[in-house]
Amino acid sequence: MSTAPPPSSSTPTIAPPQRDPADVAPADSYHPADRVWVYRDGWRAGVIEAASPRAVTVTYRPTEHRGTGVDTFTAPYVSARSSEDPALDRRDRGQGRRMTPTGLPVRGSAA
Repeated sequence: MSTAPPPSSSTPTIAPPQRDPADVAPADSYHPADRVWVYRDGWRAGVIEAASPRAVTVTYRPTEHRGTGVDTFTAPYVSARSSEDPALDRRDRGQGRRMTPTGLPVRGSAA
């Protein structure tokens, strides 16, 4: 398993087909709750939900509004992100709850 490249605080500017393959981290280098950029009609802020050797599942903001979508992306369509997105990064992840290593609440620990 390879490690992901350092996160970027700015939105990527290169579309996935033009990315240098050496700059693309393998899908399984990402972990649940990692902040990422995903490419869907432009680069969008997202958070990893699950990862496999072939793809990642991401909750992301498909528009500039607060709503979110969940989709699966292959590695060229994902890039590490360091900047915070309040609509995604603070959503009840661990607030008053015990969480499993995959980011799910432990049964019976809801506040």
